[in-house]
Amino acid sequence: MTTKADRPYDIVVYGATGYTGRLVAEYLAHHYQGAQGNGGPKWAMAGRSADKLAEVRDLIGAPADTPLVVANSDDPASMQALAESARAIVTTVGPYQLYGEPLLAACVAAGTDYADLCGEPVWMRQMVDKYHEAAKASGARIAFSSGFDSIPFDLGVFMLQQEAKARFGAPAPRVKCRVRAMQGGFSGGTAASLKETLVTLGKQPELIPYMTSPFGLTPGFTGPEQPRGDAPLLDESVGSWCAPFIMAVINTKNVHRTNFLLGHPYGADFVYDEMVLTGPGEQGEAIARHLASTPMMGGENDPKPGEGPSKEDRDNGFYDVLFIGEYPDGRTIRYGVKGRYDPGYGSTSRMIAETGIALLSSTAGGAVATPGALLGAALVERLREHAEITFAVED
Repeated sequence: MTTKADRPYDIVVYGATGYTGRLVAEYLAHHYQGAQGNGGPKWAMAGRSADKLAEVRDLIGAPADTPLVVANSDDPASMQALAESARAIVTTVGPYQLYGEPLLAACVAAGTDYADLCGEPVWMRQMVDKYHEAAKASGARIAFSSGFDSIPFDLGVFMLQQEAKARFGAPAPRVKCRVRAMQGGFSGGTAASLKETLVTLGKQPELIPYMTSPFGLTPGFTGPEQPRGDAPLLDESVGSWCAPFIMAVINTKNVHRTNFLLGHPYGADFVYDEMVLTGPGEQGEAIARHLASTPMMGGENDPKPGEGPSKEDRDNGFYDVLFIGEYPDGRTIRYGVKGRYDPGYGSTSRMIAETGIALLSSTAGGAVATPGALLGAALVERLREHAEITFAVED
């Protein structure tokens, strides 16, 4: 096996013929156009079909000499070869509980960095238990949830706490995440992942605590009781009604895992929740109650894997997330994370690409981890510079 420095590729996009994978490859092709071989990342597209890879390469306007790698999760030898060909691999091939482990295992064995878009906490916990120690030994940095779930939330809390410590000398023991605005849909892959998770839990009910506990990704550690976030409430600190946020079930776990892996810089008694703001008064309450009683996923109209919005819809999407750090004596600090583009596709494709690039220069040790724990402020800077995401204190 070659050393990482001698490998032909810096980054390989696995799943480049799928809807989201194509967007990742398109972003690399255009955002780093002319950079390949000239100080920029040497990257390749990987998937099951050479013909389809070539077709997508031409459709997205990637250079004709962009390397194409045929690999299939059903073929362990191809997974090993793929992992040994690159310094980092970004994979959009989900549901990860069906297709993810062969590549993850190959990356751990080869010491290859890895980033995915996983929002499947049960599978993630299983992979933590199975591969974390091996990743530490091999030096492989495994970054789960490197898209809209959960980078804006994971890094939003990380940056708020950095500012809180600079301003007040101590982290905020209580942080509220409030989604102020969002336009854009969830992906077909997200919907498929939810369905597979429910199937798994039906077959293995002993795994349910991994799904329901905010500390499902912190083996051996359980912090204080956390807000349930599963019912409408009036949040006086923002003067608005709030509704449950569908992504909180994964984001909260990743935020607590980052805190856990970094040695609890937010405190061992850290309390965190996420909800969607719906406005003040009776109208805000009515909207909150409607959202709380209307499933956002799990219906017949869910997008299918491979489907997604038009370019116009992706470009017109956005999100605006507020984090409020609170202290027992009444002091507060507010921090905002805002992104252009549809969160589930346009922004997510940029986030995972920049995570892969950031991993190339990371000095973190091997781990099955989170982008926040592995990359922290370095990834924030990349996202500010390249992905049109703002991170800022709000006075």
